[in-house]
Amino acid sequence: MQPVFVESHNIVSPLGTGSSENFSQLKKGISRVQLHTKIDIDDFPFWASLIEKEQLKTISSEISNTGDYTRFELLLMASIKDALKSSSVDSTNDKTIFIFSTTKGNISLLEQQPASAKLHERINLHHSAKLITDYFNNYNKPIVISNACISGSFAILFAKRLLESSNYENAIVTGGDTISKFVFSGFKSFQTLSPGRCKPFSSDRDGINLGEAAATIILTTKQISNGVRVSGGAVSNDANHISGPSRTGKELSSAINNAIEMAKISSTDIDFISAHGTATLFNDEMEAKAFNLSHLQDAPVNGLKGYFGHTLGAAGLVESVISILSMKEGVIIPTIGFSESGIFPSINVCRNKIEKEIKHCLKTSSGFGGCNAALVFSKS
Repeated sequence: MQPVFVESHNIVSPLGTGSSENFSQLKKGISRVQLHTKIDIDDFPFWASLIEKEQLKTISSEISNTGDYTRFELLLMASIKDALKSSSVDSTNDKTIFIFSTTKGNISLLEQQPASAKLHERINLHHSAKLITDYFNNYNKPIVISNACISGSFAILFAKRLLESSNYENAIVTGGDTISKFVFSGFKSFQTLSPGRCKPFSSDRDGINLGEAAATIILTTKQISNGVRVSGGAVSNDANHISGPSRTGKELSSAINNAIEMAKISSTDIDFISAHGTATLFNDEMEAKAFNLSHLQDAPVNGLKGYFGHTLGAAGLVESVISILSMKEGVIIPTIGFSESGIFPSINVCRNKIEKEIKHCLKTSSGFGGCNAALVFSKS
């Protein structure tokens, strides 16, 4: 099978509207998870990372013919457009496929419009995907991946498989989510929201923060010297509980082991792990068990939710882009909010910035319904 390379990428988040800008903010230790008072989302102040009106206005101004695009769609379009600027990939080519990842899409429209056939069509995820691919003059049928919080990572793996099968030469993988009252109330009902900034893997962790973002990774089968490859990937399912993860970590470990085997390396070759790290009691414990089962307890681990919040369908893509930049610059971002380890068995959580050569990185994701994903990125 032919190798699949990362050709370009982008992140649009409250930290900035480009990958480099976002990475620069992380290296400075800057977070956009902060206290918000927005009664259209919740009656009480809450901690989250949200795209503000001025940033959205700037984003909208860069997209022509914005009349019928939603906030969710505009973020995706801006991310794709920026990624294409530094790419040689032709978005109009019939050998280029668009793959979308999201958990909620335009679900916020249910709060804003009366029920109708038009609304039913508008909240259909594939409708948004078609609008966006039409904007970029690509007439292949787009693919939508909506598998809870592994959607972004799964979309990268799905693209890898398509390109390896020679069905396409390039894949524009994009994902995003926005926060509405509907989305917020769901997580609030689970009592999983932190009353402050989240603290992944820390002994005083008390829940997640939600975040808004869009991210894009353009993959290609074109050989890129000194580039980064998607060298391995796998998914698994706990079959444990609709919202609670496995208590053993065996299923995530299985995905990790399969991804490492596909990459033709061993666990000792993994230079760092970008974890899902939601800062909930059960997720962080499960990941720690999985890393130990896969003999990765000594590899440096970071969790980025304290900077971006949990960006749902964008999380796997956002955190993969940061991992790719970490590999290129030899810098591992510390886990903001982490103070004292609160997980068993122990893992090597980064509390300070680490500078080292990185040849192989593991990215993990987990989500409702027991889904797990693992990706390995390698320097070519």
